[in-house]
Amino acid sequence: MGDPLFWHRLQFGFTAAYHYLYPQLTMGLALLIVVFKTLGRSPGREACRDAARFWIRVFGINFAVGVVTGIPMEFQFGTNWARFSQATGGVIGQTLAMEGMFAFFLESSFLGLLVWGEKRLGPRRHDLAAWALFLGSWLSGYFIIATNAFMQHPVGYALAPDGTYQLASFWTYLLNPWAIAQYAHNMLGAVVTGSFCVAAVGAYWTLKGLHPEHARWNLRVGVAAGLLASLLVAFPTGDLEGKLVARHQPATLAAMEGRFQGGPYAALTVLGQPDVARQRVENPVAVPGLLSFIAYGSFSSPVRGLNDFPRDQWPTNIELLYYGFRLMVGLGTLFVGIMGLAALFLWKGRLERVRPLLWVLMLAFPLPFAANTAGWMVAELGRQPWLVYGLMRTQEGTSHLVHPGQTVFTFLGFAGIYLALGFLAAFMIAREIARGPVSSPEGH
Repeated sequence: MGDPLFWHRLQFGFTAAYHYLYPQLTMGLALLIVVFKTLGRSPGREACRDAARFWIRVFGINFAVGVVTGIPMEFQFGTNWARFSQATGGVIGQTLAMEGMFAFFLESSFLGLLVWGEKRLGPRRHDLAAWALFLGSWLSGYFIIATNAFMQHPVGYALAPDGTYQLASFWTYLLNPWAIAQYAHNMLGAVVTGSFCVAAVGAYWTLKGLHPEHARWNLRVGVAAGLLASLLVAFPTGDLEGKLVARHQPATLAAMEGRFQGGPYAALTVLGQPDVARQRVENPVAVPGLLSFIAYGSFSSPVRGLNDFPRDQWPTNIELLYYGFRLMVGLGTLFVGIMGLAALFLWKGRLERVRPLLWVLMLAFPLPFAANTAGWMVAELGRQPWLVYGLMRTQEGTSHLVHPGQTVFTFLGFAGIYLALGFLAAFMIAREIARGPVSSPEGH
C-alpha cells in the first residue's frame, strides 16, 4: 500500500478540501443575508426580504452538507493523527471545543428559527436571528482558524514534562497575529464566494427574464459586495499574510516563488515553470525587486532562497505549492476585473442589458471555490514538512495503529459518499433556483 503517511495526508486533505466547499459559501451568505435583511427594512424593498428568504434556504442546504462532510475530519484527529492529538490536544482542544459548543450550536439553532420561524418571530426578531446566524457562522470560522494558526505559527503554549504541549496563555493563543490576518483573509474569501453565487443567480434570472426585481437586487448586492471583498482579499489582508509568511516561514516564501538562490532585489515571478532538480525556474516572467518590496518593504531587502535552508526543511511539494499560489493570485486578479467591469455597467444602469457580461457572471461562480481551495493548499503545503511549524514534523503526528489499507478503504468510501452528497446538494439548490424567491414568510 506504500507510505502510510501519504495516505493519511491524502485522506485528510481530500476530506478537508471537499468539506470547505460548503462552509465558505455559508459564511459568505451569512453576511449577505444580513445585508439583504437590512436593505429590506426600507419601504418598497420587499424584494430584498424575499432574496433573504431565498438565500436562507440555500444556506440551510449547504449547512447540512457541511456538517455531514465535516464530521469525519473530527474522527481523523483521533484515528489517523492520534499522536498529534495527544501532543497538542491541551492547546488546540480549547478552540475546537469552543467551535462546537458556542459557534456551531448558536449557528444551527438560529438557522432553524430563520427557516421555519419568521411568522412566529415577526420581522424585527427574525432580523435579529439573521444577525445571530451571522455571528455564529463567523465565530465558528475564527475558532477553526485560530486552531490552524497555532499549527502555522505556534504561540501561547508551554512544553509539559510528559512531552505534550499545554496552553500557557489563552489570550496569546486566541489572539495569535497569524490567526487575525488569516481570519480576515479567509472570511473575505468566503464573501467573494457568496457574492459570486448571488450575482450568478441574479444573472441567470435576468437572462431568463424571471423575477426581474429580485434579479436586479441580487446583481446589485452580489456585484458590490464581490468587488469590495475581492479588493480587500488582495490588500490589505493578502499583503499582510504574505509579510507574515516572509517573517515566520521564509522557506515557504522561497518555495512559493521557486526561488533557490537568495539575495537582494528579489524578483517576483509572474509566470514560469519550476525545475527543482536544476534549481531554477524555466521561462520566467518576473518583475525585478518586487518580491523584496512586497515581503520586506524595500526593493533592496534580501530574500532568502531555498538553498539557505537545510534540504529537510524544504516544503515537500514545491511544484504544487508554486502553481497553487499562482492559481490563487491569478483568479483573485480575475475576480477584481470581472466585478470591476460589472460594477461599472451597474453604475451606468446598463448591466442588465449587457448579456455577455451576464453570461460571465453566471458561469464564473465556481471560480472562487477553486481560488479558496488553492489558497488553503498553499497554506498547508507551505507549512510542510511541519505539522506544527518548528515543533512537530508531519510524520511524528500519525497513528501507527491505522494500517494504510484501512485508510485507502475509508478514503474510497468517503469519496463515494461525498460524491453522492455533492450531487444531492447541487440538485436541491438547482431546485430552489428554479422555484425562485418566496414572497411570504414560511413556518408557523
